[in-house]
Order: sequence, then C-alpha cells, then structure tokens
Amino acid sequence: MSGKKVIVIGSGLGGLSAAISLRQSGYEVEIFEKNAQIGGKLNVLKDRGYTFDLGPSILTLPHIFERLFERSGRKMADYISIRPLRPHWRNFFEDGITLDLYPEPEKMAAEARKVGEPPENIERFLKYSAGLYDLTNEGYFEQGLDNWRDFARHYGLWKFFQFDLFRNMHQGVASHLKTPYFRDIFDFFIKYVGSSAQRAPAFMNAMPTIQFRYDLWYVDGGLYNIALGLRRLMDELGIKIHLNAPVSDVRREGSRVSGLVANGTFHAADIIVSNMEVIPAYEQLLREDKTFIASLEKKLEPACSGLILDLGLDCKYPQLAHHNFFFSAHQRGHFHTVFQKRQMPDDPTIYLVAASRSDPGVAPAGCDCLKILPHIPYIDDKHPLTREDYLKFKERILDKLERMGLKDLRKHIVFEHVWTPLDIREQYNSNKGSIYGVVSDRWKNLAFKAPKQSTLYPNLFFVGGSVNPGGGMPMVVLCGQNVARKIVAWDK
Repeated sequence: MSGKKVIVIGSGLGGLSAAISLRQSGYEVEIFEKNAQIGGKLNVLKDRGYTFDLGPSILTLPHIFERLFERSGRKMADYISIRPLRPHWRNFFEDGITLDLYPEPEKMAAEARKVGEPPENIERFLKYSAGLYDLTNEGYFEQGLDNWRDFARHYGLWKFFQFDLFRNMHQGVASHLKTPYFRDIFDFFIKYVGSSAQRAPAFMNAMPTIQFRYDLWYVDGGLYNIALGLRRLMDELGIKIHLNAPVSDVRREGSRVSGLVANGTFHAADIIVSNMEVIPAYEQLLREDKTFIASLEKKLEPACSGLILDLGLDCKYPQLAHHNFFFSAHQRGHFHTVFQKRQMPDDPTIYLVAASRSDPGVAPAGCDCLKILPHIPYIDDKHPLTREDYLKFKERILDKLERMGLKDLRKHIVFEHVWTPLDIREQYNSNKGSIYGVVSDRWKNLAFKAPKQSTLYPNLFFVGGSVNPGGGMPMVVLCGQNVARKIVAWDK
C-alpha cells in the first residue's frame, strides 16, 4: 500500500475513475468538486415529473466501466443497471427518408436496401472499421499512448501505416459507401468526439465498431445513475469527496506541485490529478505565462460546443426512437460552417433523445421529454455571442424539427430548459464552452490530445476529454485508469 496522498480536482468521470483506480492501488484519495454533485458533464435535470440527461445520453463499452468494480471484487450490475437499445439510432432526412441502425446484420441489410445501398458495402465498411478499432484499441487506448514517440515504439513503421493516415474520416467512409444517406450517417459518428468528419483522421472510423460490436446501452433511470453507482463504490472504498469546494489555486514548491487551495484552505498532496481541462487548469489554477498557454492553444483547440435544449411535452411523437438524428441537407456545409468558419449553422444536424421510449418513468404518462443537441462552435472570446443570439438559434432548431415531422412542437412544450456554451463553460470550467474536450483534427493534432503527465510538474497529472484518448464516457473512464497506472509506475 502506497500511503501517499492524491488529490483529484473535479469529479467528472475521468476524475472518478482515477480516484477509484488509485485507491485500489493503495493511495489515500480526496476529491474536490466545485459543484453540489459529482459527475461533471454527466449531469441530470429533474423538474415537473420530467428527467433529462443534461450531458452524455449514450453508454458504450460498458466493460471499461465494469473494470472499476471488478478490481474491487464487485459486480457493476449490483450498482448500475443497463440494457441494450433497439434500434441504436433513428435517422431522419429532409426528403422524408427514415433509416434505423441495428447491430444485427440482417436488419442492417434491410435498412440499406431501402435507399439502394448494397448491404455488402455496409459489411465491408464495418470490417474496415473493426480493423481500425482493433489496431487503435490494443495500443492507443489500452496502453495509454500519449505521443508520436509512444506510437513509434509500440506500433513500429508497418503497423503505423495501417491507420489509414492519408485520408480524412469522410474519405474513408465515402470509399466504402455510395449513398448520401449512409455516408452522412457514418460521417456523423464523429459526434462522439465533437469534431468534423471532413477534418478528423480516417482512423476515427474505428468508432462504429464501438457500437456495432459492443452494443449501445441505456442506464435504467437515466445515465446519471452511473455517477450514483460510482459514488456508492467510492464510499465503500473510503474516498473522501468535498462538494461545493471550488479550487482557486494550485501551489508549487520548486518543480513540483505541493497542494491546492479550496474555499480558502490549503490542502497538501503528494500528487495532484486534474480533471479540470488542461488549458483552464494551467491558466486559472497555476497561472502559467501567456507564451506557454499559447503553445497549448495551438495544439489543443477545443472541440465544438452545443446548444442543450430540454423540452417537457404534453404529448408523444410516436415516430421517434430513443436516439434520433435529424440530418442537415448539406452535411459537408454544416461541418465547414461549425468547424472552419466557426459560425452558427443555418441547417444543423440535430441529435434528439426521447428517453421515455425505453424508460416511461422519465416523463409523465402520455408525455415525452426531449433532449435536443445541435453542435455549434465553441466560444470566440474576441467576438462572443450573447444568450439572445443563442436563443435565436434555438428558434431555428424548433423550426427544423417542426418541418421534419414534429408537427406543432412549440404548442406542446410545457417545460423548457436551455444551456448555451456560456452556461457550459460556467458550469464545468470547460475551455471555451467545449463539450468534448479537444478537437480531433488531422492537420492540427492528428487526434492526439494532451499527455496525461504534466510537462512542467512531474507530480501533476491530467484526465478527461482534453487528455488522451479524448472525449466520450468510456474514453475518459479509460483515461482515469491509465493515469492511475502511469502514476503507480512513476511513483515506484
């Protein structure tokens, strides 16, 4: 048993995973969280009988979460109840076409035939995706690789070129699929990391395998029950959590960090793990100089933000599945507007969750609760939009949904909650209101995020969406596990 003290800043899933993993390795662990509840972006809103997942709403790769329990001699099923969803998604297009995604090949083939996509194209694409996933998973994910040197050592030259390095994600999709429908659908798997299929490297096409091989899951009662299950586990392990305890300063002694200040009180630590994003942590807590911050900003551009619109309705729309996408008529233009021009899209692709399809308890009888999320640019500090600007965009979203089949949607709204990028930045200290951490862009960073160990202070470590392997619930949980392993190896 180590006996050394680790303090974790923030209780997002990456921080919780690191805390649990370090406690399992014998460290004394405390967490300081600025908000009144744990979970970070894994958040919940309950009002008037409606329950909304404010943050993540899709669970994938549950075996990564299960490790946190198994390594403590427990079973996740005793803490968190999950079930697979069918269909995975429902996809709506402007011409009235609706397509569902299923992991079962025969059902997927039937959907493909509806629009003239040869089923063998889907099979060929998923085989390509599986090869990329297996390659990425055994090294980048599971070994916690952080940079080009790590990649070169682990993969060697021959395997390195199997990553389809000379194409972007869309080009990889288009080389296998012929119809605009399925090209748009598989391009938009990039939603998991808030980036552009036109800019992300082709190996991001590993993401469909995460869903088609390992399934897509719902947590009974809403995804915030993941946080509650982890809280039970942490209580059993003796991890101390301080809520309503914003960290204002990280102190240094020479080349090492020595502790932090929360609510005016200093707390010493042998090791600090920051679940606060890398750039805000260096800027706000360590107050590093502008030259260093600028060097980080060049490599670690934020992923996109979003407008989070939660609607309680007095009716149901039977055409909706649990997860739905209303596609832009010009997806390429949508990506270009959001990620290159950094402007609000005229015709966004909209993600819409109707969780009451699987869990009637999240809405009153006969009613729907809708979570609506279009991707929009992160905050431009030089030309920031106002809340009024974002609310104008909200009306554009409602116009589109009414046009694409949710007739008289506005008339049926009995509860409304809106979060803009400004709210997201305030709530989570996220860099420029980003939802997914750092963007995956083949020209800026080839999808590499920040390393897990600070380049300035050897006993400072980072977890979360701004750190390798990046955003998404399973990836930040994996990051926490990998950070713990890295700390144990470094601390020997």
